[in-house]
Amino acid sequence: MDQSINIRGKRIFITGGAGFIGSTLAGRLLDENDVTIYDDFRRDSLSTRPFADHPRLKIVKGNVLDAEHVVTSIGDANIVIHCAAIAGIDTVILRPTETLRVNILGTANVLEAARGLPNLERLVTFSTSEVFGQAAFRADEADTAHIGAVGEARWTYAVGKLADEHFAQAYHQEFDMPTVIVRPFNVYGPGQVGEGAMRTFVIRALAGDEIQIHGDGNQIRAWCYVDDMIEGIMLALTEPAAVGEAFNIGNARAVITIYGLAQTVVRVLGSSSKIRFIPKDYADVELRVPSVRKAKELIGFDAKVDLEEGILRTAEYYKG
Repeated sequence: MDQSINIRGKRIFITGGAGFIGSTLAGRLLDENDVTIYDDFRRDSLSTRPFADHPRLKIVKGNVLDAEHVVTSIGDANIVIHCAAIAGIDTVILRPTETLRVNILGTANVLEAARGLPNLERLVTFSTSEVFGQAAFRADEADTAHIGAVGEARWTYAVGKLADEHFAQAYHQEFDMPTVIVRPFNVYGPGQVGEGAMRTFVIRALAGDEIQIHGDGNQIRAWCYVDDMIEGIMLALTEPAAVGEAFNIGNARAVITIYGLAQTVVRVLGSSSKIRFIPKDYADVELRVPSVRKAKELIGFDAKVDLEEGILRTAEYYKG
């Protein structure tokens, strides 16, 4: 059966839609669809957006742990995008129990609410690149997940997201739900809120403030500009081959160490900021570079924005 979707005239429900990626996606969808954002607004990237008062946007303040409220709020949506989660290394380490509850039970609530929808066409849920553990080079979707030691709070985020993937696949297999899993790899860009390294580096570089690096800065990341991430989500929403699959969404060409990133931000922005190294007292991901071959072959995804261009675009936003 052809499950391709034309994203026009749809009723779209986005959990975590006030966040960075969720609000950017909402802005992309609003002109031709009715969008409901469901969020507890702990992080708010939405209020500063030009489309915050769009006539086709409905905002519901709520928590995904409130199963009954999720059911009443989801209405008669035919597309569900589940972005809501506890995220950010500092937050996760401080609140590991809540991280597990929100990221596992909250996802179960959203999937169960979506199962009751009579005309569900697609459900996209967000996982994370952290399911690959501390070291992942050209990580493929079929690779075995690697989770860190029990008791290290940092890994509660990855554990919760891995459980989400199993939930989404189980609902697809048992109830024939049209689920798709996306695994973002270090997404950055205009509108980012929270603890992201790129956001912090750019803001501090623009102000000429000191840039601090945890550890010796040799951690390696692949950086994906948010517009490329949104393209990946749109393909996950529309392409028939996406259903029942998981996809790495990232830019495998924009690879650099954290120290190299800080140096590049300073150089590209012509900043006077100094870089200082400070002790790192938590477990970290040392290497995170995706293989995006599956996403390219099955749904046609290909990241287009290179690192320096992305830094410049991000800086323009934060200049205000």
